[in-house]
Amino acid sequence: MSENVLLPELGESVNEGVISRWLKAVGDAVEVGEALLEVSTDKVDTEVPSTVAGVLLEIVAPEDAEVKVGDVLAVIGSTVSGQAASPAGDDSPVPAVEPTPAVEPVETTTTATATSSRPYATPVAKKIAADQGIDLTAIVGTGLGGRIRKDDVLAASATQPPTPTVEQSAPVETRKPAAAPAAVASSPAAAPSLLRGTTAKMSRMRAIIAERMVEALHTQAQLTTVVEVDVTKLAALRARAKDAFKAREGANLTFLPFYARAAAEALKAFPKLNATISDDGTEVTYHGHEHLGIAVDTERGLMVPVVKDAGNLNLAGLAKSIGDLGARTKASKVTAEELQGATFTITNTGSGGALIDTPIVPVGQTAILGTGTITKRPAVITVDGVDVIAIRQFAYLFVSYDHRLVDGADAARFLMAIKARIEEAAFEAEVGL
Repeated sequence: MSENVLLPELGESVNEGVISRWLKAVGDAVEVGEALLEVSTDKVDTEVPSTVAGVLLEIVAPEDAEVKVGDVLAVIGSTVSGQAASPAGDDSPVPAVEPTPAVEPVETTTTATATSSRPYATPVAKKIAADQGIDLTAIVGTGLGGRIRKDDVLAASATQPPTPTVEQSAPVETRKPAAAPAAVASSPAAAPSLLRGTTAKMSRMRAIIAERMVEALHTQAQLTTVVEVDVTKLAALRARAKDAFKAREGANLTFLPFYARAAAEALKAFPKLNATISDDGTEVTYHGHEHLGIAVDTERGLMVPVVKDAGNLNLAGLAKSIGDLGARTKASKVTAEELQGATFTITNTGSGGALIDTPIVPVGQTAILGTGTITKRPAVITVDGVDVIAIRQFAYLFVSYDHRLVDGADAARFLMAIKARIEEAAFEAEVGL
């Protein structure tokens, strides 16, 4: 018995895609819900799970093949007498799949080598686990069907003790004496990337991002304006409220929801930055809603899920939406609809430690806000009419905009409105203080 696996609907208005990668090979055992392959569309990359259990008998649509909703992707069948049934017209044997013993449990080890009882993990996740001695059986994967991803292993490495190596397990008397600690600890050098010295085909996701970035630069007159914001008061407010906020709302109170709140308010007062210019450049649509795109860094590249009607959400609503969309985007569980419709975008460049960036305005929008990392430094402030030096926390906010509609003065007024809101930090009621 065999059954075809069809390309399911990937979202409204998404009718076709390209096979970017097969996660299973012919002869592999497959469980219901286990990821079979990855499909790339012009809106989202997604994993396609198996709808049946059995053995992968045939891959009908190879990598790079264009497929439509309802097309046959693969054939999955059951095993007969220890061997998989061959697809019709194929006389070549398919590798047998060893059944799990009915009485004796499968022995597992604490190394990172795969066993029949080990959950499915990506190759990168396996490599990191092996290098760091992380036990994959103790990790709960966040990918489709419980698939373990790189981020899952990195998160576990912070809490899970490494698996002892042969040298570490040796008796104490056989170990070499440890070298004396250096007087000044130095930061370890970054590990060489597995991509070093290789040549690989650009992924469809990366190709789409590249195409859109070039289009944006070629069709808009873009430039960037920057302001410095004193976030000392906001940082103190957040520190006082974040634990109770997390317990009450179930969401992390990061700085990003505050920036999003201030930006959504400012967009209502400065609609030029929340607009769309027609393709022929003769009309401008000033949106009556604030749909905020939130740039998310994923393993596959930059993706931008959208917080719809952000101008109608309070701080808690923004924190929940940003946290939920960000987590699901990283886990490839976001839908195509959730990646569409942004009227303005926010990118948190500071999450990687950068002070300032010049982000590219997405096609169909007129502006994008960037937030830099927060740093502490001495500054001159006025207290009771007297200038004094104090330690303050600062961040840069920068907005790139389409100069066809937005002038430098417009951008400056928009940023100063956000700056005033953040520095005032009058969010006590919204965070429960």
